[in-house]
Amino acid sequence: MKKLIKWVCISFLFCLAVAFVGGCSKSTDENTNVNALEKIKKRGKLIVGVKNDTYLFGYKDPKTGKVEGFDIDIAKALAKDILGDENKVEFKEVTSKTRIPMLKNGEIDAIIATMTITEERKKEVDFSDVYFDAGQSLLVKKGSTIKSVKDLKKGTKVLAVKGATSVDNIKKVAPEVEVLEFENYAEAFTALKSGKGDALTTDNAILYGMAAQDQNYEVVGGTFTEEPYGIAVKKGEKEFVQRINEFLKKLKDSGEYDKIKNKWIKE
Repeated sequence: MKKLIKWVCISFLFCLAVAFVGGCSKSTDENTNVNALEKIKKRGKLIVGVKNDTYLFGYKDPKTGKVEGFDIDIAKALAKDILGDENKVEFKEVTSKTRIPMLKNGEIDAIIATMTITEERKKEVDFSDVYFDAGQSLLVKKGSTIKSVKDLKKGTKVLAVKGATSVDNIKKVAPEVEVLEFENYAEAFTALKSGKGDALTTDNAILYGMAAQDQNYEVVGGTFTEEPYGIAVKKGEKEFVQRINEFLKKLKDSGEYDKIKNKWIKE
């Protein structure tokens, strides 16, 4: 009799365990099936990956501790469109190297961080329509003999940032130069100012921000690529992409986009 009771108890506990695991699996599956837009609304907050070192686009002011710039204002406007309040947004710092991994592992809902739309990146993320058109250029110290990419010769050291399209682009147009890669734009600009390179290359809009910070440097030679920026989301989030595209259209049609652009970008 005792053995029978023992086995009944064991069987009952086993059934409870199976039911619990099954319930957890169902809950996990349900959460997995919830799309990004629904998660944002349920959470009541949009989490966006932004740069902290890119003056005019995403830059953390050392005096105030606040992140400011064109990308930041676009993110706030998106939060207002989805949640009705531009303050319902959380910013997480990303770099050109970390932004896609952070998006994939769910740390952020979207990337708004001077990210060029490329066919290679489309294999990993989905992009919105273009929200800013940039082009790659060069930043040099005033008085430099480098006036354009044509002046980049063998022995010239060009600084760039890891994970950015500018690395491959500069190697294509000036294959003989030595390219030195840094973790972020702040490090690259510091290296240029300390004489570790002859020029720094990335998108012209970013370089204009650097030149604005130090008038001893200037952007030269015009642009030699097209760099259309897009808002990136996880692969397969079609509803979220559609909502972002509708938002961008409304922002431009209303004139609000131009207000934000003119506030930060002086072309």
